[in-house]
Amino acid sequence: MPIISRDELRERLQRDLSGVVVTAASNTGNGAGEPPKEAPELLRTSDILIQAERLPDVATYLRDTLGYGFLSDIVAVDYLAHGLFELVYRFYTIEGGGELVIKVRVPREQPDVPSLTPIWPGADLNEREAYDLFGINFIGHPYLKRIYLWDEFEGYPMRKDFPKQGDNYLDEG
Repeated sequence: MPIISRDELRERLQRDLSGVVVTAASNTGNGAGEPPKEAPELLRTSDILIQAERLPDVATYLRDTLGYGFLSDIVAVDYLAHGLFELVYRFYTIEGGGELVIKVRVPREQPDVPSLTPIWPGADLNEREAYDLFGINFIGHPYLKRIYLWDEFEGYPMRKDFPKQGDNYLDEG
């Protein structure tokens, strides 16, 4: 399977999986996977933004149709001032070559994203990490529990609005 460009991926997704690429009609994109031109520079992206609820369809398409069989990582980004989280998914072919990047954006008030773990078991730890540190809820995850922090810990320390405590936890006595 040849390596495909971002533009070719965008075209194929729009052709083969109608409605997965974020469009201007959703008020968060311009049909090319980018926020409207009046959006803050921080939110503009040349990567492909997809509808969160269609993430499993896109990931399965990348794996089964396009041959991108390696999900390298999932990264969460907190855009506090804009009230959203962005998840960045990086896919590679086993044969090597460039990556394919897709992004999903969800509101901070309800950060629900379908889990890829049932169809892509390698997503398990990355999803649990995003849940533990950011509070992103992966719907359908078979074991969405904290992975780094203890069960009684309150809050999500990687959120930009998490209260900073400095070194107060150290005993200075």
